[in-house]
Amino acid sequence: MPHFVIEYSNDLEEQYKIEQVMLLAREAGVKSGVMLADDIKVRARGYDHYSLLEADDSFVHVTVFMLAGRTDAQKLKLSELLREKLQDYLVRITSISIDIRDMDPHAYKKRLLPQKN
Repeated sequence: MPHFVIEYSNDLEEQYKIEQVMLLAREAGVKSGVMLADDIKVRARGYDHYSLLEADDSFVHVTVFMLAGRTDAQKLKLSELLREKLQDYLVRITSISIDIRDMDPHAYKKRLLPQKN
């Protein structure tokens, strides 16, 4: 926990490395000071089918899911750091958007297997 879900138009992979986008998301999370690197989960999924204003427009949308408890200022800082890191790398992507979501700590459940030695 927290989870970064990166959605993007598949044309992104013709110009950029999605692994780098994922790394930049992790770096922004750590730099924000509201999460630890070891806790961050990042996943990405591309879309072949989508509709934007112009047929050749491209997009990256990142949703960050975190347990509730961070202040508005902390979430704003994370959002701005993430947008800055992505826009500096993804200079030709038409639309970059960020959404920070609070998860209910009473309803969120997970299971982890014990680590193997």
